[in-house]
Amino acid sequence: MINEATDKGSDASDIGFDIQQLLALFYEKFGNTDHPPLAYFAPGRVNLIGDHTDYTGGFVFPCGTDTGSLLLIRRTSDKHYRLASTNFELVMQLNQEQIDQPHNDHWINYPLGVIDQFRQGGFDINGLDCLLSGNVPNGAGLSSSASIEVVTAFAINALFDCNLTLIDLIKMAQAAENEFVGMQCGIMDQFAVAMAQDKHAMLLNCNNLQHRQVPLSLQGNSIVLANTNQRRELNDSAYNQRVAECSRALELIAQHVDVIELGQVRLADLQQHEAIFKDDPVAFARARHVVSENARVNAAVPALEKGDIMAFGKLMNESHESLKTDFAVSSEPLDTLAGIARTQKGVLGSRLTGAGFGGCTVNIVQENLVEEFKSVVGQQYKEQTGLSADFYLINPGAGVRQITL
Repeated sequence: MINEATDKGSDASDIGFDIQQLLALFYEKFGNTDHPPLAYFAPGRVNLIGDHTDYTGGFVFPCGTDTGSLLLIRRTSDKHYRLASTNFELVMQLNQEQIDQPHNDHWINYPLGVIDQFRQGGFDINGLDCLLSGNVPNGAGLSSSASIEVVTAFAINALFDCNLTLIDLIKMAQAAENEFVGMQCGIMDQFAVAMAQDKHAMLLNCNNLQHRQVPLSLQGNSIVLANTNQRRELNDSAYNQRVAECSRALELIAQHVDVIELGQVRLADLQQHEAIFKDDPVAFARARHVVSENARVNAAVPALEKGDIMAFGKLMNESHESLKTDFAVSSEPLDTLAGIARTQKGVLGSRLTGAGFGGCTVNIVQENLVEEFKSVVGQQYKEQTGLSADFYLINPGAGVRQITL
C-alpha cells in the first residue's frame, strides 16, 4: 500500500549517518543482539514559498532535505516501549498505561503521539525499541518534529503489517501533532516529509491534497538555509493564536463569500469586503497575508518552471514582508538576516521559512558566490545581533523510506 517512490531502500551513509555506530548504541541501550532492528529515514523539509497557508487550505511549495531523522526500531511484543535518542539525554521505558498522555515537553511526545494514533485506530502496537538520530537542527523551522512523526508512522506501519497508505500515515502524523503534542499545524510538514522527491519541490493544495512535483532547476543558483539560532518553541509561541485568528477571519468573510477555507478567498473578494473587518483589523491582516501568499505561490511556481528565477526571488522577498507585517511571525534576527542577505551580490531572494518566531531564512544564491555569502552575511549578522548564524546548503532529497543496514 506504500507509495513505490518512497519504498526503496538506501544506504545510511548517503544521508550522513554512521550506521555501525548507531547499531552499537542501539544494542547498548536495548540489548538482544540476536534480534536486529530495521532502519527508516524521513527528511526534514524547507518551504520555498507559502507559509501559514496550509492550515487555511491554501497552497505551499516545499521540498525535502538530504538531512532528517533516522529511526532504528525493533518490535518486541512485551508491552513496553523503550525510546532513546542520540540528540537528547532522556531515555524512557513506558508501559501501556503510560503512553496515552504527553510527558511534559519531551521529544518522546512525537513518537508517542503516533503510537497513540495507531492504538486509536485499533492496531495492537504491543512493544517497541526505538533509537532516533537526527541531523536536522531542532527548533530551526525545518520540521524535525514532522520528520520524527512520519518516520515513526512509516516504520510501525511496516513492522506491524498495518497496510495503511502513505496518505493515511501523513494524516495520522498530523493528528499526532495536533491532538497529542498540542500544536495546531496544517498538513504541509508531514506531507512534504513523506512525499518529497529527489531534486524536486512540490506544489501542494492543502485543501484537497492535490499535488504535483516540480523539478528544481535553479539556473546556476543554490538553496542556502541560514539559521538565526534564535531558539523558538512553537507551543510557547503565538502559532496557535495565529490559527485562531485565521479561523476568526474565515467566520467573518464566509458570511459574504461562498468559501469553507480561508485559503479559497480571492484577493478581490477580501478587498471588496474589507469593511466587515472594521472591528477586527488583526483578523483582516491575517487574512490579507493568507490570500496574498496563495497568489504568490501560484505566481512563483510557473515563474520557476519558465526559468524566471529573478521573478521567483522577488516573490520570496514579498512573502517575507507579508509574514513580517500582516502575519507578525518574523523576529528581529530573522529580519536582520533576510535584510543583510538581500544586499549581497548574487542573492535573488531571501525569506523566513516555516512558522517563524525564529528559525531559518531560505535564500536563493548564485552557486559560485555561496561561500562568500556565508562569510559576509555571517559576519554582518554577528555584528548586528550578537548571534552566530549557521548555514546549510540544501540538496532537495527524497521522502520517507527504509534504509539498508
